[in-house]
Amino acid sequence: MSDKQLLNVTDGSTLGNIEIAPEVIEVIAGIAVSEVAGVASMRGNFASGVAERLGKKNHGKGVKVELTENGILIDAYVVMDYGISIPDTAQKIQDNTRQALKNMTALDINEINVHIVGVQMESGKEEEVEAEEL
Repeated sequence: MSDKQLLNVTDGSTLGNIEIAPEVIEVIAGIAVSEVAGVASMRGNFASGVAERLGKKNHGKGVKVELTENGILIDAYVVMDYGISIPDTAQKIQDNTRQALKNMTALDINEINVHIVGVQMESGKEEEVEAEEL
């Protein structure tokens, strides 16, 4: 995918063209995925990890967008919380992402693929339960 590639979403308007960069779709999808309960984090690369440690939030982290002849394909790479239903949570990720993109861009997405790349074990859970009992 080249950096110059834009998605033209104009539907016959005489006022001008509307173009959306794939990076915008990545950010919207990334925020929508991270809002789903059961998602611990998104997978990023080394550069995004360094940027986050320096205080810059990368909302498109863990999301890959492909513009093809068949439509828009989205791949989300997520780390799930331990103890949740992976199929149910993956379905919620797909639904939330599709709805967010439909509301914000009026785009129909052909595929939203959810890749589970890890499970986050909760640390300190027993300590929280003991503190609530006291």
